[in-house]
Amino acid sequence: MAVPVSNAGHPLDNKLLASLPRDDFNRLFPHLTIVSLQQGIVLTEAGEEVDQIYFPHYGMLSLLAVLRDGKAIETATVGREGVVGAMAGLGLYKSLVRVVVQMPMACGRIAATHFRSAAAASEPIRNLCIRYNEVLLSQARVTAACNALHSIEARFCRWLLQSADRAGGDTVALTQEFLAEMLGVRRTSVTEVASKVQNAGAITYSRGVIKILDRPALMRMSCECYQTLLDQSAILA
Repeated sequence: MAVPVSNAGHPLDNKLLASLPRDDFNRLFPHLTIVSLQQGIVLTEAGEEVDQIYFPHYGMLSLLAVLRDGKAIETATVGREGVVGAMAGLGLYKSLVRVVVQMPMACGRIAATHFRSAAAASEPIRNLCIRYNEVLLSQARVTAACNALHSIEARFCRWLLQSADRAGGDTVALTQEFLAEMLGVRRTSVTEVASKVQNAGAITYSRGVIKILDRPALMRMSCECYQTLLDQSAILA
């Protein structure tokens, strides 16, 4: 459930909105509502019409590819550097992915109708849509290769590093069930890997809360995809 809040920051906390020229930002600002979103909320299902666009202030959203049997796996994540649903501004009216709140968050939300009107009148807003869509496509390609070629342990560590970056700290609240779905593996596999990484001294994990103790060690246990995603995001930003 999305709850309007008054103490969750300002739309300019989102880096994409902050990058817009003032006049173009002002086309969006009157229509933005700041809302708080709880972990686990599904914002959009694959195939549904995109009727809201979300600009995170903090926290993280997961984009999941959904198979016919109902199974899903994460293809990309979005934090305060990005936006979800922006291609609705250029005419993509249906979502191709399931969008889930991965961490408790606040964001600026704008109705797709208002966003399309603003995009039609603003080249910087249209460019924002295209530029960040390239970021998401790049993430999806790297994540697909990572899921196919790298061990669960390396993927787990890469995912924790990404999540900590979005959380802005070393503590991440995530259940094993949630981790298993994001990584597309069994819960028992997550348990085994989390125990191994904890025994190595890189993290502590208790009651759904993961705390990174040794980030350099976690980076060594991760695959190169973590740094690849950072580098590609910097190039495309």
